[in-house]
Amino acid sequence: MASSESAENLLAGYDDQENEPYEEIPQENPISLKRSLGIPGGTAFLIGTIIGSGIFATPKWVLFYVGSVGMSLVMWAFCGVISLLGALCYCELGTLIPKSGGEYQYLLKAYGPLPAFLYAWMSVLFLNPASQIMVLLVFGAYTVEAFLPGCRNREEYVPLIKLLAAAALVVITFVNCASLKWAVRIQIFFTAAKMIAIFMLVFTGIVRLTQGYTNAFENAFNGTRPEIGKFAFAFYNGLFSYNGWNQLNYVIEEIKNPERNLPLSIFIGIPLVIVCYLLVIIGYLTVLTPQEFLTTDAVAVTLANRLYGVMAWSIPILVSCSTFGSANGSAFSGGRLAFAAAREGHLPHFLAMIHTKRRTPLPGLIFSSIISFVMIIPDSSSFEVLLSYMGFFNWFGYLLSISSIIWLRYKEPEVRRPFKVWFGVPIFMVMVSLYLVIAPFYETPLQSFYCVLFVLAAIPFYLAFVRYEVIPRCFLLFFNRVTYKLQTICDVALPVEEGDIEASSSLMSQLSE
Repeated sequence: MASSESAENLLAGYDDQENEPYEEIPQENPISLKRSLGIPGGTAFLIGTIIGSGIFATPKWVLFYVGSVGMSLVMWAFCGVISLLGALCYCELGTLIPKSGGEYQYLLKAYGPLPAFLYAWMSVLFLNPASQIMVLLVFGAYTVEAFLPGCRNREEYVPLIKLLAAAALVVITFVNCASLKWAVRIQIFFTAAKMIAIFMLVFTGIVRLTQGYTNAFENAFNGTRPEIGKFAFAFYNGLFSYNGWNQLNYVIEEIKNPERNLPLSIFIGIPLVIVCYLLVIIGYLTVLTPQEFLTTDAVAVTLANRLYGVMAWSIPILVSCSTFGSANGSAFSGGRLAFAAAREGHLPHFLAMIHTKRRTPLPGLIFSSIISFVMIIPDSSSFEVLLSYMGFFNWFGYLLSISSIIWLRYKEPEVRRPFKVWFGVPIFMVMVSLYLVIAPFYETPLQSFYCVLFVLAAIPFYLAFVRYEVIPRCFLLFFNRVTYKLQTICDVALPVEEGDIEASSSLMSQLSE
């Protein structure tokens, strides 16, 4: 076992093999993330990340769990309001703690390193890659549907769907590593494409309503099933479609004037998504009966095949664009969490490096993509299976983060808060989060137990690697070698914090073999 001193030497750029410090490189320009996101880019990023696969894949399950059309629409509206309130809570946290990393930074500030490490553990190893893979699996399925109609659900095409998902992951990772500006441009382009799909479905619904196709809305609340566990799963499915409302907080160090642009992007983006979702669900129900709604795995494709004739192929293509844009947004923010956790010493420090010219967290992006690749391989990696686990992890993180608002207002009442949400909002959101964390134990206790076990498994790693720094020498040498290779091959370096340039500008070291 290596001592704590060895770990500190490694983090300071110390060559454990040679017992010599690395030669320092003078930094003419401080290396930091570049602020490139304005209101158009931030709004497009938010909308593009939220509108992905959910509105095309989960409406069936929301209706299934609540039992009626009327309650389904109420659930979609309520999920939208919950997402907006959650985003406003995160807006206060983001402007109070303007560091990339989202929940990780807020837990670190409010509760200390252990809760922050637990969140980084479950997010880096499961939440972010699972979310990205779910969206990319839908991308692969709809791409197959566009060129091979009716084949997306056939077992022999599953490898092709996963291959397409993996290929999309490679492209997305490359773009996000190469240029923040190009990642934003792609996000804007695919946001426009997905809005075309949304507007087509909305327009269809409006036309059908004016033509009198309202049978699905008669006795709309008949069949409602007010069961605690089933309502929680309906929430999970509906909220998955709004997943991404917190993603701007992960890239706040790259937002221009975040005190102004973060709230404006939220107030523009999320209400627009809520309205679009409700109109899309209404559009679905003007074409399909509730029974047909429950028996199809791709509501939008079924609608297109029934109404659009020779242009039916356009919906699968546009849905593929939608999911690609959402996956791009997930990659954009996912790499920043690994970067933020590594910067605080909770992950290997080479993950905190950024490209010296492009200013992108290249090692963090590559690491997140590797986890995603591993996750896509097993046969059990399906949309439904991953979704069933994601809800617990998501809302456990939201519960801790939103409760930190209450704690920080008590702990630091005098600190300036550029954006301050009404105090009742975080209290309400804490109660909602508690319900969404606890309720699934009634419906699927074993699965929920596995989720808790996964979170608790992080504690031994925290004690060994972070708290007491009992790091095996072989690990230190491995991290040393990886750092050297990354710096020489990828042209990356540790960032310099704003306001600490003089003290940190000489920290960057040249690794030698």
